[in-house]
Amino acid sequence: MTLNRSLARGLFLAAVALFFGLGALRYPIGRMDHAGPGLFPLMISVLLGLVALATIVRGVVSGGPGLDFKVKNIGLILGALCAFSLVSRFLNMSAGIVVMVFIATAAGSNYSWKRNIAISIGLLAIAFVFQKFLGLNLPLL
Repeated sequence: MTLNRSLARGLFLAAVALFFGLGALRYPIGRMDHAGPGLFPLMISVLLGLVALATIVRGVVSGGPGLDFKVKNIGLILGALCAFSLVSRFLNMSAGIVVMVFIATAAGSNYSWKRNIAISIGLLAIAFVFQKFLGLNLPLL
C-alpha cells in the first residue's frame, strides 16, 4: 500500500481529531442536558474522526495520485506567513496582508497580479469587518 493524497489527508485528520479529542477529555464532559466544557470539542473531534475514517477508507480502496512534496512551495507559504508577521509588526496589517498574498500565490501554478489584487481587497474587507463590527483590535492602518 503506497501513501497517496487521500490516505495522507485522512491520517492527518485522524491525528488532529485524536489530539483534540484527548485534550477534551481533560475537561468535564457533563450530560446532554447540562453540557460541560469538554463536550463540544469532543463531539467535534468525533465527527472529524468519522470524516478521517471515511477519507482513509477512500484512500485505501480507490487509491489516487501519489503524495509528493514541493519544497519550493512549502518554503513560499512559510515565507509568506513570516513576511505577513514582520510587515504587520513593523508597518501595519494591511500591508502585511498584501505582501502575504503576493508571496503565497507564487506557490500556485499560474500567477496573476490582477487576481492577487482582488484577493487582497477581499481579505482587507474581511479584516475591516472584523475590526469595525466585531471590535477586534487589528492594526489595519
